[in-house]
Amino acid sequence: MMNKVILLFVFALICSCKTKEEISPRYITNIEFEDVLNDSLLSIRAIDVLNDGSLAFAANKGTFGMRNASDNTWLVSNQIYDTLKLEFRAIAHTATDFFMISVGSPTLLYKTGTNGKMDVVYKENHPNAFYDAMKFWNDKEGIAMGDPTDGCISIIVTRNGGNTWTKLSCTDLPSANDGEAAFAASNTNIAIYGDHTWIATGGISSRVLYSGDKGYSWEVFETPIIQGKNTTGMYSIDFYDDLNGFAIGGDYTVPDANENNKIATNDGGKTWQVVAKGQTPNYRSCVQYVPNKKGKELVSVGFKGVDYSSDSGNTWSHLSDESFYTLRFINDSTAFAAGRGRISKLKFRE
Repeated sequence: MMNKVILLFVFALICSCKTKEEISPRYITNIEFEDVLNDSLLSIRAIDVLNDGSLAFAANKGTFGMRNASDNTWLVSNQIYDTLKLEFRAIAHTATDFFMISVGSPTLLYKTGTNGKMDVVYKENHPNAFYDAMKFWNDKEGIAMGDPTDGCISIIVTRNGGNTWTKLSCTDLPSANDGEAAFAASNTNIAIYGDHTWIATGGISSRVLYSGDKGYSWEVFETPIIQGKNTTGMYSIDFYDDLNGFAIGGDYTVPDANENNKIATNDGGKTWQVVAKGQTPNYRSCVQYVPNKKGKELVSVGFKGVDYSSDSGNTWSHLSDESFYTLRFINDSTAFAAGRGRISKLKFRE
């Protein structure tokens, strides 16, 4: 079974391709939902759409799998490591490999192997280790981030296709503020555009770490998003290009609050402005730009529903009370969303 899962991952990653096209402006008014996976025991916060529209996920109970876009069939498996109860909240892929990283200590980062199983390519035993998100710049270079361990946000990078990973020294990173960490809510703490990288932190202090050279050098930018408690701050960040970005969050313990929980930038993250203050959406765990819409359209999801903006996040409409943790687009009208016990396919309609 494991051999089939790995082979299908690699086959889909190698063979997939997609053409992006610009489409005329429109305004979304409703969503059609189709559940494609149901398992009441799973909490799914990490999904990844491949270039052919296939879907990979990793979740709690060591569970991971893939839905083949060509025939809509699933291959699901469980990763076992000694007696640990593995929980995955971050995944990523290259053209040839699939990666997933477990939360807690010891941290285990898995890569598809050549002998029919997932191989551990990075392990971290620090008692405070807790990785939140992972992404690749290209097929050779990737990054994962997590909570502070030695005075700075934890960042590991690979420069050889994920075969080995190196943790950046705190001497090369901005120091973390007291109470600054991150949320493993949707695998969207990292945004990448070209060589540019933005990392959203949260908690008592919620800032943006920025690198313009694929993680070789870093600086940090302040944000006006709500912060001051362990549960406040940015939960998700996305960039449409090298200038225009959006972040969302709030406080999951006060999910109906909407003061200062949405911020936008048009200068590459150097400065941020609060938008839609006191308006919906309230707390949300994920925000994504709709592809090929020139940075105008955004969708946010959380356990209190789905919301949509057609004006770069300045105003929003509430589309549904359906509960999800994370979202990834296939194209400008279709996305996958995952949450407690399910993964759904969402079709956005005007």
